[in-house]
Amino acid sequence: MSAIQLEGIAKHWGESRALDGITFAAQPGSFVVLLGPSGCGKSTTLRLIAGLDVPTAGTIRIAGRDVTALPPAARGLSMVFQSYALFPHLTVAENIVFGLRVRKVRDRDAKLKRVAELLGLEGLLARKPSQLSGGQQQRVALGRAIVAETPVCLMDEPLSNLDAQLRGEMRREIRSLQQRLGITMVYVTHDQTEAMTMADRVVLLRGGRIEQVGTPEELYAHPQTAFTAGFIGAPPMNLMKLNGGLTGVRPEDMRLGTREGMEAKVESVEYLGADSLVAAKSGEHSVLVRVAGRAAVNTGDAVRIAWHSNDEHHFDAQTGERKP
Repeated sequence: MSAIQLEGIAKHWGESRALDGITFAAQPGSFVVLLGPSGCGKSTTLRLIAGLDVPTAGTIRIAGRDVTALPPAARGLSMVFQSYALFPHLTVAENIVFGLRVRKVRDRDAKLKRVAELLGLEGLLARKPSQLSGGQQQRVALGRAIVAETPVCLMDEPLSNLDAQLRGEMRREIRSLQQRLGITMVYVTHDQTEAMTMADRVVLLRGGRIEQVGTPEELYAHPQTAFTAGFIGAPPMNLMKLNGGLTGVRPEDMRLGTREGMEAKVESVEYLGADSLVAAKSGEHSVLVRVAGRAAVNTGDAVRIAWHSNDEHHFDAQTGERKP
């Protein structure tokens, strides 16, 4: 039985279709990421699962139970918001157990102690949110979610307010926490790095529809559409109009030289330490090439770019669908 199952979910706001026919499932104890650009419907999907909005059509099941018409409190889940939504006048301890106190749950002190130890908040319980760093506030928001001990936790871009280094640390912490607790987590982000490093399965959305569902490895190695190919990867796949179709090649599968391949002119070189990204222009094609270490080329150099045919991905130029 799936922990969460959406079947034919649609959400319309008048003439605007935010979601149209969303169907996917999250297995118990899995980490599922809803990924896509702004406006694709990922946060709307999360709000529908949470019960904060009502779908125009379709069915939502949690642990096999139809919850489509149930209020949030009856769905057996917790949620972490992008803004953390902490009460500024309450201490860390009071914020964490707030929901337990409202529901008159017993053993609140024991639950608080366990969560504080799990998240390293023992020394911060008497502080107010204004006295905490962004990462500490994020841990408090996590603590409030997991103290309820619900089997499902929803997260709506929880790391977007943190700096790059802290985001990396919190990615690892959240993933480790989810695995230790064995909870089902549905996580919304527009950052494909978060999706690739945290998810068991990725649901890639585009324009209110599902573009592709699969493991991070499947979306990276076998994109089913040109959109997936161009969205997944850092940097994403190069897409070129060749032989009447779209040919995709990953930047790391290209190589620079002077004897073979298509002629190009180097437009920029970004040195990243372990590798470099070389941007080059060949006719109408702008491509990125990843090379190890410092690239032996400079802006303005004439080069040739080559790749092995086995590294090519082919898509229909009209539909964007992957070709056999």
